[in-house]
This record gives sequence, C-alpha cells and structure tokens, in this order.
Amino acid sequence: MDPVNRKLRVATAWLGGCSGCHMSLLDMDERLLALAGRIELMASPLTDLKDFPEADVTLVEGAVANEDHLAHIRHIRAHTKLLVSFGDCAVTGNVPAMRNAYGIEEVLNEAYQASSSVVKGVPAGNAVVPKLLGRVRPVHEVVPVDVFLPGCPPDADAIYELLSALLDGRRPEMGGRRFG
Repeated sequence: MDPVNRKLRVATAWLGGCSGCHMSLLDMDERLLALAGRIELMASPLTDLKDFPEADVTLVEGAVANEDHLAHIRHIRAHTKLLVSFGDCAVTGNVPAMRNAYGIEEVLNEAYQASSSVVKGVPAGNAVVPKLLGRVRPVHEVVPVDVFLPGCPPDADAIYELLSALLDGRRPEMGGRRFG
C-alpha cells in the first residue's frame, strides 16, 4: 500500500467453488465495519462490473475449472498487486478437482444425461456454458500467487487476521494453518 493515507483497494473474486469463502468473509460481522473505514472494496461477486479494476489485494476463491475462469484469473493477476489464494479450492483444487479422475465427456454425460431428471442434453456449442478445461487446477498452477489462505472455508478470524496484517503493512503469517 502507498505510504499516504489511501485506503487499501481490495477485491474478491469467485471461480469454481461453492461461495463458502465469501460466506466466511461475511462472518466477520462487526469487524467488517472496522475494515470498511480502511479499505475500498473494488469488486466482489456482488458487484456487476464489466471489467476487473486495479486492486492492491485480491482474494480469489475457487479452482480454475473452465476457460472463463482461466481468462478471469489471468486478467485479475494482471490488475492485482498481491493475489491471495482464498480457501482450499483455490489452494489445492479441492472438491472441484474431484472431477480430474474422470474425463470431461464422462463428467458431462453423468451431470446432464444420466442424473438429470428435467432436461437431458449436454450443453455445447453456446456462449452461455464455458468450455471445461481438461483438468481442474488450483490458482497457483496458472498464475503466480503471493499468499495462500487455506481452509474449507477459511474461518472469519483467519480472514480478518490476513486483512489486518496487510493494512498494517505486514506480510500475513499463515503458518500452522491446515488444509481442509
């Protein structure tokens, strides 16, 4: 952060995950108000921005599972000074990566043919459903990551500790945190 009294520009993003990390962020409760005076929230899943803004810190939740995720995380990395891999899906691939044991066709057929009871048919060839990558990947496999915050989800105290350290100009100490 610049030494002047500028607020830390923070963004969050959601790739292939369940949004549990963002729910944990909201679990900081009244501590969010304390942070609000010191940060400027640039983007989150609640905003409807057409372009990702410049940010000092971005917390990225979820694994990289499709072509949209890949393009989005590359764009975020290019516009973020410090990237935080936020939660086990971002750090390891976690639950979304369970599909890596199967081929894409097998996964799509199971989801849209075998287990679908409403509309049967594999979505393909349209711009609404992004093409799946051959393998779900953790964020650090596709772009450089500066800080890892594991947890499924990381608890609110850990998120607050991370943001407080960054606001105080310290590198967050995440040692001792376990995955899962």
